[in-house]
Amino acid sequence: MSQATERYGEWPLKRLMTEVVGSGHKSADDMTREQASEAFRRILDDEPDPTTLGAFWLANRWKRNTPEELAAYVDVMAEGVEAAAPDCDPVDCGANYDGKGRTALLGVASGLVAAAAGTPVVTHSGDRVPTQKQDAYKHVLDELGVRTELSPEESAEMTDEVGFGFYYRPEFAPDIEALSDRRDRMGVRTFLNTVETLANPAEASVHLGSFYHLPYAKRIIDTFEASETSDIERVVMFQGMEGYDDVRPGSTKVAAWTRGGGLTDFEIETPEYGMDFESEDLRIDDVAAGSATITEEILRGERNDHFADAVAVNAALRIYAGGDAEDVDAGLDAAWDAIESGRPAERLDALRGF
Repeated sequence: MSQATERYGEWPLKRLMTEVVGSGHKSADDMTREQASEAFRRILDDEPDPTTLGAFWLANRWKRNTPEELAAYVDVMAEGVEAAAPDCDPVDCGANYDGKGRTALLGVASGLVAAAAGTPVVTHSGDRVPTQKQDAYKHVLDELGVRTELSPEESAEMTDEVGFGFYYRPEFAPDIEALSDRRDRMGVRTFLNTVETLANPAEASVHLGSFYHLPYAKRIIDTFEASETSDIERVVMFQGMEGYDDVRPGSTKVAAWTRGGGLTDFEIETPEYGMDFESEDLRIDDVAAGSATITEEILRGERNDHFADAVAVNAALRIYAGGDAEDVDAGLDAAWDAIESGRPAERLDALRGF
């Protein structure tokens, strides 16, 4: 065996391709936790050649990763994550890092409203992440004049000081950041697009995420259960616009899980909560700049339209996820109370001043 194999184990990516995952999306086998862990350690150490790495990523995409494989990836990722927990226990919003390209990104406004209502929130993202390279949390915050290239310790301080915090992926997960060029050359999503959203650099006990279909939400919940490093106690996921953590208008499925309490799912009809419009009504031309303007205007009480309604509903889901409201209805009441009080604008000013 090569020196690399002696260092890592018996499963270089080429062997995994030929013996386990590489025979196509119908006949491929799943990896054991040990195999998946070894594979990811090799990838993070830049051990595989580019062709083998690309083939491995594509094979994983074809066959779809199991929760045990994803949990192995999350646990290996955690070995290189520099986490910094704030004193408060925030809701971790792990939205897709490759961003949005058509509709307003409402998470900054929603997070600040939730914070003003007493539910601390953290977000995390990178900068133009493959494959879409669209606008994410960082870019809206940049447009608002908020510092984003923070150390994890600074991010934790921001969260405690403001009630809303941002963690920057190159700072808390440099090993994942180092794979950006390889991912860009792939041209399609890899399992990294899933696991990076589960990084949890604030060591929060609650995760809020989005999904297209309920089976995906179940897979993420099962991943948290299978992870040996995750301390997540509660997961709330909903069908989001563009795969992001902004709830889509209409009939929307919500999945809620608590450790030891199992999974429940229910539907909300967003028109009943003030979102009586279509996703197309949330479209804007420049996602980063437009979202920043919308955020400022809503938080300062200068805008009372469908964007404000959408922010209130998304804040309600954050408040509900954090356990500060027994249901979405109560969360919505708390969100509107916060908006009408003017406190979210004070949080935005504090965020800028950090």
